Amino acid sequence: MSSSLAVARRAALQARAAVRVRHYANITAAETPAPTTPAPLTTTLPDDGDPQLGDYPRLPFVSKQQRPARGWEDFQFRRNFGEPLHEQEEVLSVWGPDVPVVPGPTALRWFSIAALGFVSFGVLVNYVHPEIPAVRREYPFSGLVSELGSLEANKAREEPDTEADE
Repeated sequence: MSSSLAVARRAALQARAAVRVRHYANITAAETPAPTTPAPLTTTLPDDGDPQLGDYPRLPFVSKQQRPARGWEDFQFRRNFGEPLHEQEEVLSVWGPDVPVVPGPTALRWFSIAALGFVSFGVLVNYVHPEIPAVRREYPFSGLVSELGSLEANKAREEPDTEADE
């Protein structure tokens, strides 16, 4: 019984492999995804650029993180063989600083909303928080400086004597 099950599995796997081979053998050139190249390789920049570049193509300052992930000969660096490198390739490569996903004005708006939320929560807590239900403790004679043996430098603030005024 188990041998017939193994034979059936083997036959199913062979049929699947044959279909897969036939499918890949019949792919036409129109079905294969062509590797995408960056927009123009050279741009019209003024001649006041770096004079040491000479006739090297002046490439646009665009990070490779903005390129699609697939369709390159070198998937890790998102570039094709023979493609000229930018003058500042170490900054524009996929290992350079991250390109911001959220535009600046949107991020500033979100940060402002979050800060306003925290401040309004603090104001609400301060408004809702009750006052102390008791009177603060007061000591006569400048906070009992001489009675407790304290130094003159450590005196408590002196409260005005309201009984003497009357």
